[in-house]
Amino acid sequence: MKIYDISQEIFSCEVYPGDPKPQKQTLCSTAAGELYNLTAFSMCAHNGTHIDAPFHFLGDGKTVEQMELGAFLGDCWVARRQGDLTAAMAEEILAEARGAQRILIAGKATVTEEAARVFADSGILLLGNEGQTVGPEDAPMQVHLILLSREIALLEGIVLTDVPEGHY
Repeated sequence: MKIYDISQEIFSCEVYPGDPKPQKQTLCSTAAGELYNLTAFSMCAHNGTHIDAPFHFLGDGKTVEQMELGAFLGDCWVARRQGDLTAAMAEEILAEARGAQRILIAGKATVTEEAARVFADSGILLLGNEGQTVGPEDAPMQVHLILLSREIALLEGIVLTDVPEGHY
């Protein structure tokens, strides 16, 4: 079985515009004659590959630790798309997925409000994408509200470059 790592490397990861970049600090180093290597780091929870919980946009929504782990485990469908996803494109992806409740979208695709409504009404548990935000970068709020209000986990900033379209 082939296993794909779809996460970004932390210190070179993409960062949503305005978010701080991850930083690391060497505390101990064997190269400097110390007994062990030890690194401290700081980063925004929104950097690189990350989860958006409902609380991200909904003040009374679930936080990450309150989310069901089942949303992140199980069959998924990887779809390759470009551009703004329409409702018809979302329906096409769901038809291809043949019941998979986790959808990962490879490519420079943006989920529009109409596509978000189709995904929200479908009963999926998770929607992932390669961008740092699932909706339009200049106005992501409405797409997030549509999906997060249905407690659909959002997995943003994934890396699907080498992952073929299909079931996993």
